[in-house]
Amino acid sequence: MATSSASNRQKHLAVLIDADNAPAAIVEGLFEEIAKYGVANVKRIYGDWTGPQLGGWKKVLLEHSIQPIQQFAYTKGKNATDSSLIIDAMDLLYTRRFDGFCLVSSDSDFTRLASRLREEGLTVYGFGEEKTPRPFVSACDKFIYTELLREDAIVPNEGQEAPVTAQSQSATTEPTKAVVAPVEQKKPKVPVAFIAKVLDDIADDEGWAQLGALGTNITKLRPEFDPRTHGYKKLSDLIKAQASAFELQTRAAAGSGAGVIYVRHRAAR
Repeated sequence: MATSSASNRQKHLAVLIDADNAPAAIVEGLFEEIAKYGVANVKRIYGDWTGPQLGGWKKVLLEHSIQPIQQFAYTKGKNATDSSLIIDAMDLLYTRRFDGFCLVSSDSDFTRLASRLREEGLTVYGFGEEKTPRPFVSACDKFIYTELLREDAIVPNEGQEAPVTAQSQSATTEPTKAVVAPVEQKKPKVPVAFIAKVLDDIADDEGWAQLGALGTNITKLRPEFDPRTHGYKKLSDLIKAQASAFELQTRAAAGSGAGVIYVRHRAAR
């Protein structure tokens, strides 16, 4: 009974945000994403709160119970925020109360911190923009691009008209103020060959592997992999869309009868 209880326990997470390198627009999506991985027991954000540059974050701190940590810029051009966040992370690490850390920044200075936390057996979830240097991305167990979490990231689909605003309505009489409709960003190509290689490595003698195991192994090799980056909500949706390369099969789990999804690379048959 104790073992079952332990396995069902949600992970205790410490969320540390570098306010200088994370936009406030991600806050809603950020904590919704974090809730998928565990409970955010600690939520701290670091920056110089005496200036106006963090005004966006100031508006949402109370609503999301985020504790602001003041860090003055003692020397111009030097980021004292990084040092303060790293020191706090190590203090929290040694309390042995956490199962993982969420590091929110696009700064490669946290690469060694992520590696150190993982050395202690903790799970590290990184959150940063697509410009985040590769070393920091690779140092995390899972890395989520914050462009996927922004409220303003949604743009009209192809063929869908942009919403009409007061400003766009006036464009007919004032040509110089015409509003250009947002253009849908082209989704990056699905890495079919990479997925197929991972699948072939873990498949059984008949070429089948559980979809969950496939997702786990993909993340181990590419922490930044996310079906949403390619326009799909879930990995199963992404795999279904690549019907020419993969096939899916739902089987009843032994003992429970619950459906378990298996996937096979068609070329491996």
